[in-house]
Formats: sequence, C-alpha cells, structure tokens
Amino acid sequence: MSTSSGMIDGPLSDNMMAPAQPPRRDRPRANAPVVPRDSIAGRALIVVVAIMTFLASLTTGAVMLVLASAAEWQSDVAREMTIQIRPTTGRDLEADVQQAVEIARQTPGIADVRPYTAQESARLLEPWLGSGLALDALPVPRIIVLRVDPGRRPDLAALRAALNAKIAGVTVDDHRGWVDRMRAMASTAIAGGVGILALVLIATVLSVTFATRGAMATNRPIVEVLHFIGARDSFIATEFQRHFLRLGLIGGALGGVAAMIVLAFAGVFRDVFLGTAAEEQASALLGTLSIGLTGYAAVVGQIVLVAAVTALTSRQVVSQTLATIE
Repeated sequence: MSTSSGMIDGPLSDNMMAPAQPPRRDRPRANAPVVPRDSIAGRALIVVVAIMTFLASLTTGAVMLVLASAAEWQSDVAREMTIQIRPTTGRDLEADVQQAVEIARQTPGIADVRPYTAQESARLLEPWLGSGLALDALPVPRIIVLRVDPGRRPDLAALRAALNAKIAGVTVDDHRGWVDRMRAMASTAIAGGVGILALVLIATVLSVTFATRGAMATNRPIVEVLHFIGARDSFIATEFQRHFLRLGLIGGALGGVAAMIVLAFAGVFRDVFLGTAAEEQASALLGTLSIGLTGYAAVVGQIVLVAAVTALTSRQVVSQTLATIE
C-alpha cells in the first residue's frame, strides 16, 4: 500500500497538479488582400497599360524632336534672306550680281552678303533635275544669300526699292512663307501628339474600368461581406486603388522604359550611319535624334500619369459599384 500510495504521491500526482497547457495555435498570417495580386486579368491589364504607355511615350518623343528641329529651322531661316536675279536679255548678269551685292552691303541690318557662283546656283537644281546636266543654256537665276544682323532688322521695303531701281528681274525673299509653314507644322505635330495622348488615356480608362468590374464581380462575395460587417466603402475602394496603382506602375514602367530604349537607339542609329544618305535625311528632319533630359523627364511623367489614371479610375468604379449594394 505504501508503495502504491508513494507512486500516487510521485510523478502522477505532479502531472495532475500541473496547470493545463493552452492549445497550440499557429502564428497569425498576414491579412490576405481583397484583390488577388496575381491573376490573368491583372497580367493582361499590365500588358495593355505597357503598350499604351509605349505608344504615348514614342509619340511624345517624336513630337519633341520635331518641335526642336522646327525651332532650329525657324531660327536659321529667320536669320537669312535671299536675292534672286533672273537673266535678262541685253543685260550683264555678272554686273547685276555685283551691283546687288554692293546695295545689300550698304543696307543697315545686313551682317553678311554671299553671292553664289553660277556653278553653285546650278547645283541647287540637281535634286530636281539630276546631276551631269548642261545648264549653261538654261536661264538659271543667280542667288545672293544675306545674313541678317540679330540685333537689327533691315528695312526690306527700302532694299527692294533700291534693287528694283537699278536691276531688272530681281526679287527679295525674306522666307516668311517658310517660317509660317514651319510654325504650322509644329502646331500640327503638337495637336497630333495631344490627340494621341488623349486616345491613350481614354483606352487606359476603358481597360481599367472593365478590369475593375471584372475584379469586383470575381470578389463580390468578399466585398459584400466586408460591406455588411461594417467596412467603410473608402477602405474597400482604397484596396482596389492600391492594387490597380501597382498594376499601372508596373505596366507604365515597362512601356516607358521600352520607349526610352527605342529613343536612345535612335541616337545610336545616327552615329552608326553617320555620313550616309539615311542619316542626312533623318538629321535634316529631326535634328540630332536626341530628346535630351527634358524628353526623358516627359516619359517618366507619362508613366506617373498613366498609373494615376489607372488608380483613380478603379477607385471611381468601385465607389459607384459599392453605392448599389444595400
């Protein structure tokens, strides 16, 4: 008996007297997002946003190149004027050219006068008539280029009157028509770029709207439970806004970086083909083919703009949908 009671007073009694251990629980996991982060619809939206941002960034870069080139063209053209002397029967063309040069040099506001030789004047026709042609028998006019003093504009009316009084068949061109055409081209480029950017934003809004409604339909039971247990509409809308802001940033960054690579490759293209006809034509149209830091900053701004439009559109759609849930 003593042995039995000793056993009872021993380990068994200690186990019986020990406090009960609380049941083991797993550590709480992080709250699952209301909208799944990885889904087919989300990946598709990233691709759409990337394509839209890529096209918008390329358009912006091209517009900036055209504007920079147009500004340079206008500056060059505005600094020059030309005098054209047509051959006239019974007059010495060379003497008329020299007389026109003297009159132009005496005109206030003219900084430099350069008469073209007969060969140089004929060479100006080669792009239209081809090379190797005998132009001696043709009445090829002579050209005199005038460089305008930037600080003083010459009196064109007085210059024309002085030339017409002594030389027959002379005209003065201040290139005002070319400047007007360049301004019209620059304005058209700006309007086209703004129009394309507006279409990109509209397409982005529509894509985000459909994607948000799809996400709301997929997660409607979760949204309704959160709504009925007292979750504020702003909380639910913020969850969707964060989700689509993330998608917009990823898609915008992919499209923007791809556009930057293409625009940077344009400068490499110019260096590789330097001196060729293709490079000369591209340089004549678009200048240095470099958008500079301002252009890249504009691309980054478009990435942020597309992401913001994506987030705000999703929030608006979610708020309107929650308003219909009673």
